[in-house]
Amino acid sequence: MSAHPVATVAGAPVAVEEVDAAEARLRTGPHAAALPARGTGEGRQLRRWLVQLLVTERVVAAEVAARGLTVCDVPTEAELLPDVTARLEIGSVAAAALADPRARALFVDVTATVRVSDHQVADYHARNPLRFAAANPDRHGWRAPACAEPPLAQVRAAVTEHLRGAARRRAFRLWLDERRAALVELAAGYEHPGDPRQPDNTHRH
Repeated sequence: MSAHPVATVAGAPVAVEEVDAAEARLRTGPHAAALPARGTGEGRQLRRWLVQLLVTERVVAAEVAARGLTVCDVPTEAELLPDVTARLEIGSVAAAALADPRARALFVDVTATVRVSDHQVADYHARNPLRFAAANPDRHGWRAPACAEPPLAQVRAAVTEHLRGAARRRAFRLWLDERRAALVELAAGYEHPGDPRQPDNTHRH
């Protein structure tokens, strides 16, 4: 194991060899051509992202063990992250972590008490009256956008599910951020990709 870990999680080191192995898997995978070249700023950012994923996996594993969770009857990845918007809401690292059923079990446990109010449901429907309106097929079989606003009672369940899904993703992301902040220490050169203090962060104002 490397004498200089890239991070620690609750004091346990994460070796640079783990990052090397994770990067090697990506570079021999189906999306290798889309990856940035090694040694570039973007390449270093990829390695920082991989460190975030590795430490997140360790945080998840520790929390799952501490809570005594199992992976029986956990929702699928598609159920928790049904579209691109959902993945953007929760962030790329958390989204990647949720490929693991243990992380999905943790998601369910952490967000079990998340609810949305009747007021939130009614307010969302008032602002987005056609969001869950059924499309109407024309005489050629094409589905045209709905023109008539469905009553709230007709779409209440769909609106509630939509809002609770978004609220659960936000709650899990915030909880995960807090746990990583409490447990993870990053080594120099492996800062968070979005840390404005590291030289490869290109998000400027």
